[in-house]
Formats: sequence, C-alpha cells, structure tokens
Amino acid sequence: MQFYDNPWVKPLAKLPITLSPLTALQKKHFGHVLNPVRWWGRLPFLFWLVALFVGFLERKKSALPPSLRALVMTRVSQVCECAFCVDANSLRLAQRSGSMEKVMAVAAWQDSSLFDDAECAALAYAEGMSATPPQLNDDVKEQLKRYYSEQAITELTALVAFQNLSARFNAALDIPSQGLCSSGQDKDHV
Repeated sequence: MQFYDNPWVKPLAKLPITLSPLTALQKKHFGHVLNPVRWWGRLPFLFWLVALFVGFLERKKSALPPSLRALVMTRVSQVCECAFCVDANSLRLAQRSGSMEKVMAVAAWQDSSLFDDAECAALAYAEGMSATPPQLNDDVKEQLKRYYSEQAITELTALVAFQNLSARFNAALDIPSQGLCSSGQDKDHV
C-alpha cells in the first residue's frame, strides 16, 4: 500500500473483494490501484454505482466528444481543487487532445486561443455550474445552446455534476494525486 502523509481519514489497507474487478483493471492500466478507491472502498455498493454512472457518461455513443468530456472534467477538478482529479483528468485530456497544450492552458481558458467557441461555452457552463450556488446567467445558457443539442446539454450537466461529486469527495478527504500526468510539455510523459 502507498503511504499517505497523516490523512485525517485513513485509506483502507485492504480493499473489499467486491472491488477486485475494478482494482484489477486499474492495476493493468496504471500499474497500481488509484488512490480514491482506498477511501471509496468503505462504501463498495455506492462506489460501483458511481463507477456505472461515469461509465455511462464516458460511453462511445455519448452526445459529447471524448476530448470535450476530458476538458470539462479537468476544469471542474481545478475549480474544486482536487489534486487527484486534476492529475487523472489532465492525463485523460492530454491523451484525448494529443498534447499537453490544452492541459497547460485550461486554467486560463478565457485568455487562450487553444479553445474553440463550443469548448469555451462548455467551460463557462461547467464553471458556472460548479459555483456554490450555481451561477448560470442567460448569456452562458444561450452560448451553450448555440453549440449543443438539448441531449448534449443534459449529458454535459450530468458530467459536470458527477465531476463535482468526485472532486469534492476527494478534495474533502485530502486524497492525493498519483503523478499520472506530467506537467511538462513532452507528450511522451503523458
């Protein structure tokens, strides 16, 4: 088991057997179990429900392109200050966009030319949704409707809500990042 610096809620050293299929996939893909499992593992049934939820949102027939999903999830992770989520979602964004450029620019997306108008509309919506309480003015909604169908907006809303759940859970419990995504510009380290 990985060591954690004095966590206020201790991670599980031994995970429930019911999570074995998921942990086996994580070990195969990442070489180790991802940190959040050691906290979510106390609630395996709920963890499986959350995993099914994100699995549905990440399905191939989603109304949202994979790169947009990763972009939005990365930005929500940053807004919620979730170290693990920023790490994991930055890796996904780098893989799906083919470089580290967007990863490095997403925090200041309003000042970057790397994002098209549809991406900017989705990012503005994600930030507005992630505020407490949500801050969604008519301009943000109209911009979103310009680029996305009602089906896509509904999926985007579910995706942002999911990422807020995940990021807030992980941030509240101080779940650390795992160095999944290099912060450098060399895409070979992604």
